[in-house]
Amino acid sequence: MIENDSTFHIVLVEPEIPPNTGSIARLCAATGTMLHLVGPLGFSLDDKHLKRAGLDYWPAVKLKRWQSLEELRAAYPDAHWWMTSKTAQLSYTQATLRPGDFILFGKESQGLPKSLLDAHPQSCLRIPIFSEAVRSLNLATAAGIVLYEGLRQSGQLE
Repeated sequence: MIENDSTFHIVLVEPEIPPNTGSIARLCAATGTMLHLVGPLGFSLDDKHLKRAGLDYWPAVKLKRWQSLEELRAAYPDAHWWMTSKTAQLSYTQATLRPGDFILFGKESQGLPKSLLDAHPQSCLRIPIFSEAVRSLNLATAAGIVLYEGLRQSGQLE
């Protein structure tokens, strides 16, 4: 069911902050990446902050909404799933990212469910943070870092 196997998929599970989702939507429009929004959102898709962060790029965003992560995974049973977590052992630069892969990001306040991460430790990625004063990166920044690494690995930045 993957529409275009040269496309990466960014998955936001229960995002809470409209400007983050708007910025990620803009990133997806710029790179031809599919954006999946999963579960209850912490805002309305009509939110002015969401629209402002995405600017006038919303018509270029390939967007799909899902009630649950289970629904999304059932729709793409053969896909490869990467999950991001600050507690993962594998750095995003050590992973082999391929077009068609799904890259999951959890809600800003809690990340992805621990049960999901524990069930798939070999598919969990972290972005190194070098200061103990910083707990996490901004969601949109993290999405850009991992997505562009995938684009680099697949030769799409040349």
